[in-house]
Parts: sequence; structure tokens; C-alpha cells
Amino acid sequence: MLVSKIKAYIELSTLTREEIRKEMGVGTNTISSWCSGKSRPSVEDLFKLARLLNVKVDELYEWREENE
Repeated sequence: MLVSKIKAYIELSTLTREEIRKEMGVGTNTISSWCSGKSRPSVEDLFKLARLLNVKVDELYEWREENE
């Protein structure tokens, strides 16, 4: 669920993956790894990403679904 939401919101964004990466200060392949499910963002990065994408963290990560 998290992977599909991150991908969807990034695709809807006016920012490119590269712009998001630079703004967040993460490695070159980090955004791609999140979008492919190879890794997940830290809590801190999740909040940064939500801010950049202008969405609430809860819209990216549904706490109850992921933890049930």
C-alpha cells in the first residue's frame, strides 16, 4: 500500500523524482527504491516527502493497515 501511494503521489506532483531527491537530501536511487518496494522511507523521510508532495502523512501511510 505504501509503495503504490508513494508512486501515485509522486506521479501527480509537479516535482520530478530528482527534484524531490535533492530537496530531501537522499541518495540517487532512494526514491526509486521506495517506488519499487526495495526499501521504505524512514519516519523522518516520510514526513519530508509528505511535506514536499503537499499531502498528509496519513495519506501516504495508513497506520492501521500496515500494522494489522
